[in-house]
Amino acid sequence: MKRKEKISLLILQIDELIHLTEEWEERYKDKLERVHPKYKNSAKNLVHYCALKSKKLSKIQKYLGDLGLSRLTSAENHIMASLKTTRSILISMMGRKAKFPKGKPTFKKSRSYIRRNAKALLGYRSKGRRTRIMVTLPSSAADDYKLVYNLMANGMNCARINCAHDSAEEWLKMVENIHKASKQIRKKCKIAMDLSGPKIRTGALKKGPGFIKIRPTKDLYGNVLKSAKVYLTKNQATKENLPLIPIKNFKPNSIKNGDILKLKSKIHKNHKIKVIKKYQSGFIAEVPKTTYFETGLKIYSSKDDYFIVDKLPAKDIPIFLNNGDILILKKKQIQGQNMKISEDSGILEPAFVSCSFPEIFDMVKCDESILFDDGEIEGKIQNVSPDEVRVLITNVSQKGGKLNADKGINLPQTDLKLASFTKKDKQDLPFVLKYANVVNMSFINYPEDVVRLLGNLNLENLNRKLGIILKIETQSGFNNLLDILLEAMQVYPVGVMIARGDLAIELGWNRIGRVQEEILSLCKAAHITSIWATQVLENLAKRGIPSRAEITDAVRAHRADCVMLNKGPSIIKAMCLIDSILKDMKSTSLALKPAVE
Repeated sequence: MKRKEKISLLILQIDELIHLTEEWEERYKDKLERVHPKYKNSAKNLVHYCALKSKKLSKIQKYLGDLGLSRLTSAENHIMASLKTTRSILISMMGRKAKFPKGKPTFKKSRSYIRRNAKALLGYRSKGRRTRIMVTLPSSAADDYKLVYNLMANGMNCARINCAHDSAEEWLKMVENIHKASKQIRKKCKIAMDLSGPKIRTGALKKGPGFIKIRPTKDLYGNVLKSAKVYLTKNQATKENLPLIPIKNFKPNSIKNGDILKLKSKIHKNHKIKVIKKYQSGFIAEVPKTTYFETGLKIYSSKDDYFIVDKLPAKDIPIFLNNGDILILKKKQIQGQNMKISEDSGILEPAFVSCSFPEIFDMVKCDESILFDDGEIEGKIQNVSPDEVRVLITNVSQKGGKLNADKGINLPQTDLKLASFTKKDKQDLPFVLKYANVVNMSFINYPEDVVRLLGNLNLENLNRKLGIILKIETQSGFNNLLDILLEAMQVYPVGVMIARGDLAIELGWNRIGRVQEEILSLCKAAHITSIWATQVLENLAKRGIPSRAEITDAVRAHRADCVMLNKGPSIIKAMCLIDSILKDMKSTSLALKPAVE
């Protein structure tokens, strides 16, 4: 095909695309009329983008690239402007006089919309980076002001409080710490609170004895390099930065520094510990072997003289599962437990656990897949009865799976019709409306979920602006995202959180990479603030050392308007690193990039 013929064909094809976007705009006319005034042009652009996505554009894009023109691959936030500008350039290449009409929104205006909306939802960005940082506060943030202060001082723009954990008492302490740090640092920080939504979780488990495990430092071959130290005391208050073991019946005169004490229990028969520093209320001991200090453990200072480890918090007994095992999901809320095995190793009863949403028992079907604990344990439903679901475990790690209480349950093949606004959400809502700047709504699957959310929020009677973030974490949520966004854009401001944990389980590992990029593009088209969430720098936050894969993931996250970090012992290190990465990416964002064919 000759050059002029190719250009003529491209002009016709661009005209067809412009006509298509106009048809889609007419199709969604009623919904577009209802959006908030600040989203008027944005909503139209979103519809235009989805119109183009409905067509295969690879040939047009190739021809445009061959001519050295934009291939529309980065045109999400200004579709009509890109189409009309490209058409005018093609006409001028034919030697004809061309006008350059301005499509709405213009290139410049679309960028300003994105900046304006992100600021309205999540507040001011930090100097040197475009992408904001949201951090999930751990329970300890209620009492640890220094942690909240350090997070804010190192770049946190928005603090997230998850209503699925803790209570209003802890939430209020967190809010007070945020305000205190904000005032001290002279930096504003938004507060986002998660309404739990219908998260299906495992129920309570049978409790075992309370214990604390103390382990000395060992080398590769198991030889002890350094003994551990513990503080055994009848007084719970201590300044010692050591594991604390409560004791009773302690007599200060019964021991002295250097004494060797014996432990007697079912687990330990010959273990010994050494007194290295004595107090009136207790003592510091050196522990040369891995030792379990459990409730009721007797510690002998002589043949007849001993004291006892006082009550320690009871711990859940996890359910241990291997491939081929049976797990019963029970409708009745009873404590779950491991399989019971008779003396001759015959199985008397499979392991069982309850479920937080009994409604699913009317929805699941045989042969559907079921996943536990973020996909760590996979199974297939074998049988369904009114009160039980029998699950065959099909995929766990080689060492076996360990299922704890309050772990997520995913049913990717089940058509779940659970109310997105739960009884617990209604109970938590008054606190959220009083203290939060942003409400995060979990498990938005259909436009109707947004309608119910807005109805419960009753924003018209709220005396201040409240931002809304929709968490997209299911196949249904992704499939219906266009209609969900148009429904949500009736209020201002709105954001979307790409909750990649549940989303990856729902979609499958092979699809999550593409889908997270598609959600980002949809948000850009709508000029809606996007939040890149779940497992960002998780190894660093939890274990203190990042993996190479999560560094590249963090780099990719700079395309979003906000990145969310989850809690962990090394969250400050993760905070500093993501801040550095995002600043570095901003400085290179306009540089030449490698071509992708």
